[in-house]
Amino acid sequence: MNTQEIKQFSENSREEIFKLLKELCNIPAPSHFEHERAEYCKKYLESIGAKGVYIDEALNVVFPLNCENSNEITVFAAHTDTVFPDREPMPYYDDGEKIHSPGVADDTASVVVLLLMAKYFIENKIVPEKGVMFVCNSCEEGLGNLKGTRKLFEDYSGRVSQFVTFDSNLDVVADVCVGSHRYEVEVLTEGGHSFGNFGNKNAIHVASQLINEIYKINVPEKEGTKTTYNVGIFEGGTSVNTIAQNAKFLCEYRSDNIECLAYMENEFKRIFDSVDSSIAEVKVTKVGDRPCADIDPARVETLKEKIVPVIERVIEKQVSFSSSSTDCNIPLSLGVAALCIGTNMHYGVHTREEWVDKESIVKGLEIAVGVGMEIVD
Repeated sequence: MNTQEIKQFSENSREEIFKLLKELCNIPAPSHFEHERAEYCKKYLESIGAKGVYIDEALNVVFPLNCENSNEITVFAAHTDTVFPDREPMPYYDDGEKIHSPGVADDTASVVVLLLMAKYFIENKIVPEKGVMFVCNSCEEGLGNLKGTRKLFEDYSGRVSQFVTFDSNLDVVADVCVGSHRYEVEVLTEGGHSFGNFGNKNAIHVASQLINEIYKINVPEKEGTKTTYNVGIFEGGTSVNTIAQNAKFLCEYRSDNIECLAYMENEFKRIFDSVDSSIAEVKVTKVGDRPCADIDPARVETLKEKIVPVIERVIEKQVSFSSSSTDCNIPLSLGVAALCIGTNMHYGVHTREEWVDKESIVKGLEIAVGVGMEIVD
């Protein structure tokens, strides 16, 4: 691996980095609606000479490189969707040092890095013996429920040997995945007029009691693990003078330990089942299911031994390790070694004030290409 050549490629890509980033940021991409970004990424890859690029049913953009007969494919991925529901272009402002735009760091800048990483492979005629796949994947955020990565591992079942996703700060490596279950809970009651039918059960009241019980749960305290819960959205009712007939909320629990996740599943079920059916109807729909890891940790350590030195050489300091919920959940649950690494430094992800440091993306590209060459060499 020629580290100086990779560094020079990254430096020379500045103009293209920021051109691609601005154009992608101007294409809205809520989960399940990544169509336009997918088309953009496909056309860009084809414009730089990529062959065999396709968009699958889940809206993943897939560029397989020498994968036809390989059962040991390395996947590099970055997700095209953003957490924001907007279907119109969002604000974009470049102040010279930072680029401000919702979703710019998570994960649009990483998609740019992935595209330019593919360009490096094409320009240098790198044909990996065991096959490499570049994937701009869909539906990583929220209720996207990792649909894109699930589809990829269905289509290439048993053929992916390692997986690296770009979705973090430069100095953070997520080596443990956080599993989660997410539910939509709907409560239905008879309701009525607030004066004439006073005393009838109120769906908002019943739903609030369920939420109150959730917040009484004592999360399991297992050394080296973390478990959480949350109620994120609540809606319902008709008017101020109506006893609510319906109420709905979205809730979740998370853990980086499979046993703790199972404990929380039992606790939530106990709470949902506690409502007397003569008082209210409770409809529970699982809307998200992100698995925990089911893999020998030694396999992940082997991947870290290849990747971490590359990152630390570029950023000139040690990385920190974290637990996170990312596209890595799927491969790790299937026994495939996976890591989530960063391509930029940023602030305010999942807020309207999100920004990314411009210089850090150049380093991110250097890291991505260096990691790619380290793995395929």
